[in-house]
Amino acid sequence: MLKELIDKFYLDEQKSKQQAHFYVTDAGKCPRAVFFKLKNAPRKKLDARILRIFEIGENFHRNIFNVLYRLRIGVVTEVVIPKNDLVSGRADAILCMDNENYILDIKSMNSMVFRNLKEPKEENVYQIQLYLHYFNMKKGILLYIDKDRQEIKEFYVAYNAGLVKSLLKDFKELKKKVDSNIIPERFPGYPKNWQCMYCQFKDICSLAGAKEINWGKFKEKIDKTTI
Repeated sequence: MLKELIDKFYLDEQKSKQQAHFYVTDAGKCPRAVFFKLKNAPRKKLDARILRIFEIGENFHRNIFNVLYRLRIGVVTEVVIPKNDLVSGRADAILCMDNENYILDIKSMNSMVFRNLKEPKEENVYQIQLYLHYFNMKKGILLYIDKDRQEIKEFYVAYNAGLVKSLLKDFKELKKKVDSNIIPERFPGYPKNWQCMYCQFKDICSLAGAKEINWGKFKEKIDKTTI
């Protein structure tokens, strides 16, 4: 009985709010999935176990923040990027060490993924590059934490203007599709790409087919279909 109550607590806390703008964390993600989020399309809800895993990740962030404060490192945490017309986001922290400023982005993962991590994950590099861009900074740190064994790996990332230009271009192109109600084509590698395997929009993506499609017409199809 207690398990059911705990699960229900997490499931009741899960809200499907419509996303009104791009987030930094959308960089490198499937454009179709981001489109569906912005349109508040039907999605598969996350189960209570996954929500508890997310909460544990948030606790790791708080623990690291506490250590940084106790180390008396100059630090500001959970810093919102300057307002702009395209992307929103919040950096985990801005640090000052040896008179140099760094963007800090913290990621937690299981031991198997952590053990095989030889370089920063591509999508994480995309995110920290955007933070560097919007905060007008040149250096960042990606800090990875093994949730099971509490080991840590760090990777230093230098600002890459060319990469940022490409990421912003992708966002702008996707925004045109969102504004004109054109669902992007499927993500390359479908359905074996890891993003596809864990996507909450897997069912309606399959229903939409591979090519671009009008959102209004597709929404009518969704309304008539039991997913």
